[in-house]
Amino acid sequence: MLPSGGTRGETGVDHARRLLAAFGGPAGLARSTLDELARQPGLGIVSGAALLAALELGRRVACARIDRGGIFRGSAQVYEHFRSRLSNLQKEIFCALLVDAKHRKLREVQISEGSLTASIVHPREVFSPAVRDSAAAVILVHNHPSGDPAPSAEDVELTRRLRQTGEVIGIRVLDHVIVAANGHFSFADAGYW
Repeated sequence: MLPSGGTRGETGVDHARRLLAAFGGPAGLARSTLDELARQPGLGIVSGAALLAALELGRRVACARIDRGGIFRGSAQVYEHFRSRLSNLQKEIFCALLVDAKHRKLREVQISEGSLTASIVHPREVFSPAVRDSAAAVILVHNHPSGDPAPSAEDVELTRRLRQTGEVIGIRVLDHVIVAANGHFSFADAGYW
């Protein structure tokens, strides 16, 4: 009789190696869906759900999260806060961290979810929550599914427009951090302001 899950004649280590190979390594496994996992020999829906739950717990442990009231001190801290959630996604996600005058986190807001290569972002959607929450400043964050954190021409232009808008309404843009599997890029650290 087989134990719950697994394949006859295959050890747990063999099973793990096969899953990693099937999904192209840990990052691919982390991006897998329940349906994809359930189709793997010896896994099924229950074991697939347990594996996804374990992966999510691992993401949360690996993430250096900043809770409400925590102070953001630089781009590396922003990257660590978002890395586990954004770096391996297949779609661009654009977020704003709303902070007070002492750079303490008020909350974070997902502004938009785009495609593999773009996310539509309008200044109105970025600054509306900041105005509503009386934020003194925002830190912009989005991911690059390609794994390359280098900014595109569109990223540079969007950042310029959002900084201008922030200046007009009195809410500073402190940074725009691009999160990717191969690291991060900070407009502030790169001297864009």
